[in-house]
Amino acid sequence: MQLEPRENISMLRVISAPILAIAAAFIFCSGLIMWTGESVFAAYGHLFKGGFGSRFAISETLNRATPLIFTGLAAAVAFRAKFWNIGAEGQLYFGALAATILGTGAITMPAALMIPFLFLVGALAGGLALLGPVILKTTLKVDEVVTTLLLNFIILLFVNYLLEGPLKDPMSMGWPQAAAIIDQGVLPALLPRTRLHIGFLLALSAAFIVWALMRYTIWGYEIRAVGANVNAARFAGISIRKTVILVAMLSGGLAGMAGITETAGTKGYLTLDLSPGFGYAGIAVAMLANLHPLGVIASAIFLAGIYVGADSMSRAINIPTYIADVLVALSVLSVLVSLLFVQYRVRWK
Repeated sequence: MQLEPRENISMLRVISAPILAIAAAFIFCSGLIMWTGESVFAAYGHLFKGGFGSRFAISETLNRATPLIFTGLAAAVAFRAKFWNIGAEGQLYFGALAATILGTGAITMPAALMIPFLFLVGALAGGLALLGPVILKTTLKVDEVVTTLLLNFIILLFVNYLLEGPLKDPMSMGWPQAAAIIDQGVLPALLPRTRLHIGFLLALSAAFIVWALMRYTIWGYEIRAVGANVNAARFAGISIRKTVILVAMLSGGLAGMAGITETAGTKGYLTLDLSPGFGYAGIAVAMLANLHPLGVIASAIFLAGIYVGADSMSRAINIPTYIADVLVALSVLSVLVSLLFVQYRVRWK
């Protein structure tokens, strides 16, 4: 068996391959559902109804998708330049920590200024969290997968220490949480009586800005060139070190803004369970989107719908919510395989 590159790749093949791959993932998961003794059609019916079947369900799905768009963009940008940022979870918490320090009364401004200010400090904090690993990568060739992954645990332990000590809210009845973000910094709701806030619109804006940056700017061309062939990019006069450092700052900044959406939007304050794994799920979002910034929007909403719908499915019938994790993992693997066959054909010899 030999893989040969396809000379002509039709747009129909590019579009249909991920859709068929996700459908295959649902078919594979059907076996696990039947193993529990429940109806596959009933399970998937509750799954989609819980994620998209009502106004409340859609608002919860979009609310869950908001941080996933930011962390998906963070992974997509970094991976496009072959910088493997696995630390979006820690960068998210670092952004949330910056919002807590500056957004709980230390600085007071009108909401029109306070909200952009919190997103700015969150982005700066997220980029700062990634500064050490990218310097080690560009100067000492230290593997960024290891450094960014381990830094997640360091940041989480540091946040835990602060929530149990200096930043602990005396009004929290002993729970490890920080003081609430002041009213001027709270993200306004998009729909009344729901948790959906304007962070979703900001996430959409970020996706379009990143897409335009990658497609129409010289810097975006340099990022794609470094990711495609670092030696050719160097030969063309592109500064590899500068490009990778700037990419890392952008990636960390996007992940840091995800922390703002949760701290100033959904939760209203910093807790240790602020993120159920948005940073790691962002990698799956980016891979499902084939690292395309606009595709990140669709894949984030898809994954959010699965997670929200799985909770509803678990309450309705006796199926554990972990089926959502299996479904997401199979979807990512199926899409990766489908993209391989989009680019290559199998020749038997």
